[in-house]
Amino acid sequence: MVQVGHKPEGLAFDRRTGLLAVALTRPDRLVLVDGRSGRTVRRVGLPGAARHLALARPGGPVLVPAEDADKLVAVSLPDGRIQATRVGRQPHAAVASGGRFFVGNERGRSVSVLEHGRELRRLEAPVGPGGLAATRGGVVAVVGVRERAIEAFDASTLAFRGRIPVGLGPTHVVARGKRFFVVDTRGNGLIEIHMDPLRVHRRTHLDGAPYGIAFDPERRRFWVTLTASNRVAELTDRRLLRTFPTVRQPNSVAVDPHTGRVFVASRKDGVVQLLDPPPYVR
Repeated sequence: MVQVGHKPEGLAFDRRTGLLAVALTRPDRLVLVDGRSGRTVRRVGLPGAARHLALARPGGPVLVPAEDADKLVAVSLPDGRIQATRVGRQPHAAVASGGRFFVGNERGRSVSVLEHGRELRRLEAPVGPGGLAATRGGVVAVVGVRERAIEAFDASTLAFRGRIPVGLGPTHVVARGKRFFVVDTRGNGLIEIHMDPLRVHRRTHLDGAPYGIAFDPERRRFWVTLTASNRVAELTDRRLLRTFPTVRQPNSVAVDPHTGRVFVASRKDGVVQLLDPPPYVR
């Protein structure tokens, strides 16, 4: 366990610098932690609190939606320099694609499209935009938490690619290849979404109110936190493999694709758990 500060929620790991970014509140700041040793390298002040983080590209910057400041903050690595851009009401999550940043505005029912440090356009989104993800092919998806829907659009042209209902209580999403995987917190599952047309392909059951999600591209594994049981699940795109005990209230998870180390943040205890799972044996 590594003590980091008040209510850590929001993790992003950068494989190039080996740094884990952790969002904290009171005061609002970003802590940069060495992923190997757990040592705090730098603390960066923020204009507002963040619940979710994303890495724009290997080497940074870290995208920090400062919710109560209505700004997206880009934090460079490893020096911690910041650039803030005003977006819509209560930015909740962000993702980078095609040289642009996309920010879901939770209270604005919109996605802000940022380019060269300014808001280029604001797109309509499903009600309560939560998690965002982008495929390598340049398709961005946003989950509407209150509408219980997912919408996709082209990152380059911003053309609409479809909207469908998904789950009983979807929250977060990651991309793998040309597919999206949505965490259904209320429905206890991980839902696989295919494109052309946008559709639900498969659902994997997960007990325990799944919430945070990370994907390890080297081992082709998903890691999903189970907030009701204080565990983290390891899955393929088809089935649950195993679960591990975690810290309390594990809202966020990240993974180091070099080593396979998994990081889990405890919102209750102010710590980050460093988990080195043994190789999976059938």
